[in-house]
Amino acid sequence: MNFDFESLKVFLAVLDHGSFSAAARSLGKVPSAVSMAIAHLEADLNLVLFDRSGREPRPTPQALALVPQARLLAEQLLKLDTHALSLTQGLEPCLTIAVAPELLAATPWSAALVQLSAEHPLLEVEVLAAPQTDALGMLHSGRAHVALVFERASLDAREGFQEVGREILVAVVAPTHPMLRGRQASRGVREDDLAVQRQIVVAGRHSVDADERTVMSRHQWRTDTPVAAMGLVIAGLGWAWLPQGFVRSPLAAGLLVEIPLENFSNVMPLWVDAVWPKARPLGVAARRFLALLDNVRRQGEPPGKTAVVRRRPAARG
Repeated sequence: MNFDFESLKVFLAVLDHGSFSAAARSLGKVPSAVSMAIAHLEADLNLVLFDRSGREPRPTPQALALVPQARLLAEQLLKLDTHALSLTQGLEPCLTIAVAPELLAATPWSAALVQLSAEHPLLEVEVLAAPQTDALGMLHSGRAHVALVFERASLDAREGFQEVGREILVAVVAPTHPMLRGRQASRGVREDDLAVQRQIVVAGRHSVDADERTVMSRHQWRTDTPVAAMGLVIAGLGWAWLPQGFVRSPLAAGLLVEIPLENFSNVMPLWVDAVWPKARPLGVAARRFLALLDNVRRQGEPPGKTAVVRRRPAARG
């Protein structure tokens, strides 16, 4: 019969428990069934797997040579059985997550995926980086199950969401930018100064929409990736709101500076949301991913942290 799942379990049980009777008890079988299964396996393989000359059977060198691959195969078969059972219970064959590129390094999605992969090791996961409007478009078209994006200026009645963290946008510019060279030493930059300077805006590649809270200039260049936006700002071609974690290194290197704003803060805290479409039921993996994201967020909150109340914008249909 060669090795199949049943003979593999019997073989490993005898090795682990040291006797046919102990292996039988662990498997819920009678000792004669275990002894017969091993005898059939030895005959089929034309190998002696256990020396029966003593009181208890001892594995032969041939049996020990088979052990590493036998354990690996048993582990893989167990994963396969578990995955097949999960599929019958609603597990998605592949979980697709669309992520706004500014959040790739900031949101604890990767920590949640570590736990999810441990629970469902054969689950396929696809992570797609896309500008926020495009990530939400993937969600509504069915291309993605969950999107990780910044909070929207208004809620969409078609979407469910949960907060998974916060990110801080920083107003940055190159240190050689004329806006800084021309300002008076006694005053900072005001919103009127920003309005006449070119702003680098991150927006969707198929849409001119951008978060109205971050667009302050009448003259804009647009890109669909924060990497390109940062490069344009470093080159002195404009200023931008960019995630604090994203610009930490170029700020430390002196390639960028925070704009010294006079009449308002040069940081803008925004919530980060996990979003899903209400019209399609979430599968097992998506629901678990959202729960794990929430766990990671809660673990990251310091003890005694004062709750921050989020202002909820009106829903739009």
